[in-house]
Amino acid sequence: MADWRRHRILMVSDFFYPNFGGVESHIYYLSQCLLELGHKVVVMTHAYANRSGVRYMTGGLKVYYIPWKPFLMQNTLPTFYGTLPIIRNILIREKISLVHGHQAFSTLCHEALMHARTMGYKVVFTDHSLYGFADIGSIHMNKVLQFTLADVSQAICVSHTSKENTVLRSSLPPAKVFVIPNAVDTAMFTPAPERLKSDEIVIVVISRLVYRKGADLLVEVIPEVCRLFPQVRFIVGGDGPKRVRLEEMREKHSLQDRVEMLGAVPHARVRSVLISGHIFLNSSLTEAFCIAILEAASCGLLTVSTRVGGVPEVLPDDMVVLAEPDPVDMVRAIKKAIALLPRIDPQEMHARMKKLYDWRDVARRTEIVYDRALKCSNQNLLDRLSRYLSCGSWAGKLFCLVMIIDFLFWCLLKLLQPAADIEEVPDMVQFHHQDEEILMDDSQHQSSR
Repeated sequence: MADWRRHRILMVSDFFYPNFGGVESHIYYLSQCLLELGHKVVVMTHAYANRSGVRYMTGGLKVYYIPWKPFLMQNTLPTFYGTLPIIRNILIREKISLVHGHQAFSTLCHEALMHARTMGYKVVFTDHSLYGFADIGSIHMNKVLQFTLADVSQAICVSHTSKENTVLRSSLPPAKVFVIPNAVDTAMFTPAPERLKSDEIVIVVISRLVYRKGADLLVEVIPEVCRLFPQVRFIVGGDGPKRVRLEEMREKHSLQDRVEMLGAVPHARVRSVLISGHIFLNSSLTEAFCIAILEAASCGLLTVSTRVGGVPEVLPDDMVVLAEPDPVDMVRAIKKAIALLPRIDPQEMHARMKKLYDWRDVARRTEIVYDRALKCSNQNLLDRLSRYLSCGSWAGKLFCLVMIIDFLFWCLLKLLQPAADIEEVPDMVQFHHQDEEILMDDSQHQSSR
């Protein structure tokens, strides 16, 4: 029976639905568009609360919520070899040809890519974040990334700044790294049909209220903007440890009627919050790309953002006002944005975003990376160990030991449970017939053609 699918992809990350964020959105929308292009896509992530086992999402997207619980910032506890049996089972059951891991901070991603290479699968990695080089956490993470990417087939970054950062951190050859930006679902993020006439200017902030997202900057910027512009009001959506500081700032300056704190905003409500404003404020101290800026621009908001990471690459100059991550410069940028507001046409901005960013274009460009990854030559264990050995005088030897044990464990699993004993699941194909969605397995699809 001929295989009508071009690629059979396993997406792996600790970050996926029901969580919502940049990585989660990227995996979901990319998977949906790859399904539309005729590829098979399966997602693997850890269990969330009572969400465990196999689930199906829109478009027939199959998700394995494996029974591993997160222990820190939605990450699973590193096990090195504990995930090998279940990952091997999924790869064989779903007849996967390529494994695509997301996010350098994801434990599950690193382990899946390690096991996949041991089993001879081609692997692709997408980095969504920027990391430093000096603090203890960054040094540790960079060494882990160097280990994972030592034997990766191809890598993807979401901005040119992110590519430079990843290449420096992992010592990966630049020719192996592709830049494919994020996108936005412009059908979901549309401007209000007509903005209410008012002298009031609303500045919207939707972000995790943590240090990395510049919450401390907001504490200094908001009172000064409110003092300079009596017609300005703020809406702050998001939650986190820095929310207390914002609440204290609001009390100290008596801004209860001008700073509205919404708390955590469900993804389904983000558009309704955005279209109530005129300016979107992003105060991040580090950012590889920032999908939130795309969502705001798609809703017709003028953006004011810190000039960090890949942010300057995201929008054309007439859609964004950039500032240094400094309270004085951010107030200056907001003043400039207020002066530019009369020239902003939300509908025209939305139309431009539809042309600039499209998840289908992201999927087509990712296809090219998959094609290149599958053309990479297969290497035996000794050849692969030489790559790990080059990762450092002591780290290289440690990495080699980890991979040798992983290889021996895989050989043991093949003896205890041969691949022939693992049942392959039929592929579910989704068709639309009039107003009904029809799911049939691949054998039915072949016989119906």
